[in-house]
Amino acid sequence: MADADVSLPPDRLRYRAKRALLGPPLVTERLAQEKLSNPTALGVLASDCVSSTAYGSEEMLRILVPVAGVAAFTLLLPVTGAILLVLLLVTLAYRDVVTVYTRAGGSYVVARENLGPRVAQIAAVALLVDYTVTVAVQTAAGTDALISLAHLIGHGYHGIDHLKLPITIAVVVLLMYGNLRGIREAGRAFALPAYLFMAAMALLLGVGLVRGLDGGLPHADTGAHGAIPLGSAGHGWLYGASLFIVLRAFANGGSSLTGLEAISNGVSAFRPPQGRNARRTLTVMSVILGILVSGVSVLAHFTHAIPYEDGNPTVLAQEAHLVFGDGRAGTAGLVFVQLATALILYTGANTPFTGFPFLASFVAEDRFLPRQLTRRGHRLAFSNGIICLTVVSLALLLLTGGSVDKLVALYAIGVFTGFTMAATGMTAHHLRSPAAPGRRAKAAVNLAAAVVSALVVLIFAITKFTEGAWLVVVVFPVGVWALIRVNRHYRAEAAVLENVPAFTAGRPRWRRHLVYVLVDSLDLATVKALRYAHELRPDEVRALHFVIDETRARRLAARWDATPGTNVPLELVDCPDRRLRHAVVALAARTTADGSTALTLLLPRRTYSTPLGRLLHRGTGEQMARALERLPNVAVTILPFDVSQAVERLRSARPPSTS
Repeated sequence: MADADVSLPPDRLRYRAKRALLGPPLVTERLAQEKLSNPTALGVLASDCVSSTAYGSEEMLRILVPVAGVAAFTLLLPVTGAILLVLLLVTLAYRDVVTVYTRAGGSYVVARENLGPRVAQIAAVALLVDYTVTVAVQTAAGTDALISLAHLIGHGYHGIDHLKLPITIAVVVLLMYGNLRGIREAGRAFALPAYLFMAAMALLLGVGLVRGLDGGLPHADTGAHGAIPLGSAGHGWLYGASLFIVLRAFANGGSSLTGLEAISNGVSAFRPPQGRNARRTLTVMSVILGILVSGVSVLAHFTHAIPYEDGNPTVLAQEAHLVFGDGRAGTAGLVFVQLATALILYTGANTPFTGFPFLASFVAEDRFLPRQLTRRGHRLAFSNGIICLTVVSLALLLLTGGSVDKLVALYAIGVFTGFTMAATGMTAHHLRSPAAPGRRAKAAVNLAAAVVSALVVLIFAITKFTEGAWLVVVVFPVGVWALIRVNRHYRAEAAVLENVPAFTAGRPRWRRHLVYVLVDSLDLATVKALRYAHELRPDEVRALHFVIDETRARRLAARWDATPGTNVPLELVDCPDRRLRHAVVALAARTTADGSTALTLLLPRRTYSTPLGRLLHRGTGEQMARALERLPNVAVTILPFDVSQAVERLRSARPPSTS
């Protein structure tokens, strides 16, 4: 067969638009990932975790300031110390995770392997919620950093406050677009913002330390317009703050630890030995996070940087402004810190665009989510997962108005539930490995991490319930139920479809095989169907036209009889109520009612590759096939005929007109 005779169909408009927006498709061979060195991995995977420094301490102060007043800046330090203790325990647990499980997947894989696939869906829902809220929180906080810079440089300028939500939404859409094009998380460009932020924070804390030792750190104006009003300290326990308020502050501060699981989710991207390299990088990341969180809290303690009701300027921006001062050098330092903060927050928001689709594909491979989430798209990205993540994240931003404070109420439950599942799974792993060295100590550490993380979940669910945490509390059981329901459906389908009998034993015992060609008009599509019908070598071929319009039916019958070569007579089937599908199903059921007759229905379908052709013609072939699929001994075959392509061939075959 000559290749020149093969005419490939033109690309559809949807594909041409996709190619124009996303670029040429990538072939599967390009899927191999670049392995990361430890410094690059730290920059790439630490963005989500380290960037939470920008809002963790501020979220604690939001709870303490209205109750404890100025004493809140003292209370901030012990609450931060409790957060650092949790950081230590969770870090030890995840060091264990990345040592044992070197495949991406994190707490979901740990829970699935040690607690069973159904219990693992708790971890799946936790991580999916975590990833979704991370996108919303990180982008909203990044925009806050930019708006805070405008406030402080413009001395209270509020002209761009109304742009906060549009800017945040635009960033999320831009991240979605970039990931659909196939942004590689392993790229060096994604490591740069993390190191810029670390350098900016090192500069801020270093200058702050020098000025603090010299006694030159100024105080913020705690009575400024827009700042959260100071409460009265009183003389009770903990300066008048109740245990409930301290626990709420602790729960808010838990947002500082978000992203700690990123390395366990991306451990497969490390160079061999993967476990050891991931463990070292995790340790370095946790140490950096601990230094930054404690540094920001200590600066807030001395400067009295206070949260504002609308979130701007942020506590971190105020600290940079107070530490660096008002001169040119101070303004340059402030700009550096805020731009680096915005950049790492936006970069941290990109991490879920890799983690969420990969996790969703793992869960879908286990048949707890729709299989569509396992498919790679035009540029080898899990496009369906990226789009789902974007839609839900945008919905959260719209519902909360892009408020970091409101979003944090949805945040830590998912994060710490994931921590709990990972630590619990590792505890079970070590208890089942009696020969492993140090198993008791490792099991004890993981058990402690699991208990503490579960307590944080409980504290957060109780103290933040009315502020939005109720939504996550409801989502968790509903989400787990939905995943298990999807799995039950897939297993039921598999039980039916995968029970394949021997081909010889399962052969049908039909006495007759009939082929009916449904005729709408006498054209090339119908002729193609009739030729195919004879190739099937049935016992009988019949051409049927269901009469909807009697005048049209008579004209069709007359033309059919007058056309030479139509050796199959056309039968007109009365359809007085014009319910075409109902009439076809009834005829097929009557034909095969004896149980020994097989019927094949051929449906000529005229397809149109141009938008105008699809607009002007209504296709009913698929609807007809769905109506017939439940009948036993009935097979339906749709035979497509591209009318648009035939039109183009006809036009190209005509001789050019002469004037």
